[in-house]
Formats: sequence, structure tokens, C-alpha cells
Amino acid sequence: MSEPENHPEARVALFQSREIRRTLHNDEWWFVITDIVAALTDAANPSDYWKKMRRRDPDLSLDSQGGGTN
Repeated sequence: MSEPENHPEARVALFQSREIRRTLHNDEWWFVITDIVAALTDAANPSDYWKKMRRRDPDLSLDSQGGGTN
């Protein structure tokens, strides 16, 4: 993700004192899903948590195609 100084549309949102990275793309806010998972679950490894969720629910896997790692 790019530095906010270079792209003023990229900002960090706060949720319960947790930073959630985001950027503005085509007039829509896009958020980093692992930051959201970390804020909502307190998971030790949010990336691993997200991967397991996608394996359990095929619809999540389809919705997140093109972003993140498999």
C-alpha cells in the first residue's frame, strides 16, 4: 500500500483503537481485510485466520478473488 503523504486519499481508519489501512479507489473506500479481522477477532495471526475462513466458506473465497494471497 502506498504512503499517505504521496496519496492524500489513502488514510488510516481507527476502530476500537486499532489501525485499519484503507485507500480510495474509484470513489470507493477499500479496506485491508486482515486489519479488520485483527480488530474484530484479536487473532494472533489474522492472515491465517482469514485463510481458514475462506477455506470453510467458498463464497468468501469468491468474493476476495484478486486480492491478498491464497
